[in-house]
Amino acid sequence: MNALFLFASTFLLVFALGLQSLNVNGGHYRMAFFTSFVIGAMQMVLLKLGPDAGALEIAAYLGGGPLGIIASMKAHEYRIARIKRQPTPQ
Repeated sequence: MNALFLFASTFLLVFALGLQSLNVNGGHYRMAFFTSFVIGAMQMVLLKLGPDAGALEIAAYLGGGPLGIIASMKAHEYRIARIKRQPTPQ
């Protein structure tokens, strides 16, 4: 069960870090603000579970990051495309 939590927390941490970077570079202040909460929460989980990690947990930890960054890039692409399609309020 710890392996699943480590995978999920690493995935979400890297996902949020990737989104925050893209949002900061794109000037999306609100979205960058909210990703900070996810980053902090996932760091707390990793700090709690990481020190006792065995081989399976380490593999789960290492697997979450690469998948998290790719997912964040795709999610950001999708979200920005949706924002651009919406009509501008007047």
